Amino acid sequence: MNIKKQAEQGIITDNIYAAAKKECLDAEFIRKGICDGSIVIPCNKNRKIEKVCAIGQGTSTKINANIGASPYHSNPEEELQKLEAAVKYGADAVMDLSLGPEQIKIRREVIAHSPVPVGTVPIYQTGFELSSSGRNIEDMTINDFFNTIRNQAEEGVDFMTIHSGVTREVLAKMENQGRALDVVSRGGSFLISWMRRNGKESPLYEYYDEILDILAEYDVTISLGDGLRPGSTVDATDRAQISELIVLGELTERAWAKGVQAVIEGPGHVPLNQVAENMQLQKSICSGAPFYILGPLVTDIASGYDHIAGAIGGAVAAINGADFLCYLTPAEHLKLPTVNDVIDGVIASKIAAHAADLVKNVPGAWERERAMAKARKTLDWEKQIELSVNPDKARAYRQESEIGEDNVCTMCGEFCAIKRLQN
Repeated sequence: MNIKKQAEQGIITDNIYAAAKKECLDAEFIRKGICDGSIVIPCNKNRKIEKVCAIGQGTSTKINANIGASPYHSNPEEELQKLEAAVKYGADAVMDLSLGPEQIKIRREVIAHSPVPVGTVPIYQTGFELSSSGRNIEDMTINDFFNTIRNQAEEGVDFMTIHSGVTREVLAKMENQGRALDVVSRGGSFLISWMRRNGKESPLYEYYDEILDILAEYDVTISLGDGLRPGSTVDATDRAQISELIVLGELTERAWAKGVQAVIEGPGHVPLNQVAENMQLQKSICSGAPFYILGPLVTDIASGYDHIAGAIGGAVAAINGADFLCYLTPAEHLKLPTVNDVIDGVIASKIAAHAADLVKNVPGAWERERAMAKARKTLDWEKQIELSVNPDKARAYRQESEIGEDNVCTMCGEFCAIKRLQN
């Protein structure tokens, strides 16, 4: 029996207890959230997660880090380094988005080494395997996709992005309205190509119940993908995006009926004045299901700094209801990220998440702020470093700032305001 069905029967599992302890919340609160769908705990029944993660209403804002190889650069050891860095600096989950000849090996290694939940986008593997066999994504059968998700579920994948909301009706709305930048979702583009070539409804929508049966068997959380998310701020909150969201709301309830936990993926590019309304729309249309968003990016011109643009959007989004922030790295839109890019992306998102948690009065958030204030008042540099979002960087800066005087830095030296008042 999966965790949602157990929760509905009043059973508090070990994972619920672990998540409640981590959040400083009552286990019954977490159980009720899983029952009504406002909280999820992604955890495949085939593996035990060291760092259990509760995502949703009343919990701290969570961070996901995307890692994974490409057909042009595939190094399993490097992906494990990215995993290690992401977890070290605070990622609550990772998604392996690998494409290429070593994608299965990389995914299995990531699952074996990850102490946090691992997600995937199964249609990536299906598309690559079809291409490798001389077929196109337009040749995909539903059995091709079933095989992929079953194999990944057996390996222990905890949550899967599946773009079942990309339907012919939603696609028609996008085509009728027009966009400055049509489709930026790789999974969405696969399905649109399939529907246009075959002239039929998307198999991921037509066979959605059968997909849910497989996920329920392994207790895999479904992440309902936003295949028609706006890839530019000028297309934000358009008919296609909202029409897909309405479909996702219906699909969420069908997942719950099968005992499958669900999160909803949200838009990637949204101007700052539309972020709050996008969060509120999702919560209303999808009955309070956790919202998983990429950023959102509040401007399209931050190439090389998209982690900052995403953190700005992420903080506002989390204040207004987003539960799960997918990080962006400085390499977004430009190249495959390095280990250092992963670190920068995680840190930026962690700052956004903590800023939002202060507004939401998440347990522990203000205590950390007060501890930092005390450490600064007493010029306790070690404590300041310990409380920092990136202690390694804080320590390196402090070491560069040693000038031979007790408890001051190169910014103020003997004119330090705190030191002066102490004396």
